[in-house]
Amino acid sequence: MSIPLKDIFFGRMNDPTGSGTISGPCGDTMEFYIYVRNGVIEDVKYYTEGCGNTRACGLAVARRAKGRKVTDALSISAGEIIRSGECEPEAGRHCAILAVTTFYRAMADYLLKP
Repeated sequence: MSIPLKDIFFGRMNDPTGSGTISGPCGDTMEFYIYVRNGVIEDVKYYTEGCGNTRACGLAVARRAKGRKVTDALSISAGEIIRSGECEPEAGRHCAILAVTTFYRAMADYLLKP
């Protein structure tokens, strides 16, 4: 998988309104950070030291999430990421699941805050 030279979504975020971290069965760890204002995801970052496919899946999720309403972003699915061709469809299935699940964890962190 080729990652764009300028991946504006890769990295960590200071003071996110929601964050999540999950380690997958393959040993890769994915982190997602979101900043939500007025119900819209204004910024999203992901971070992984995992394989290129894990990173490609993180990028695919982040690109779909930015600028969307929180309720709309909950429709992002691993199947959508796999079908998009942005990550390896067979070998990378678990990477897409890891990326989407971690994003959902960040969303839950945001939604469950008092």
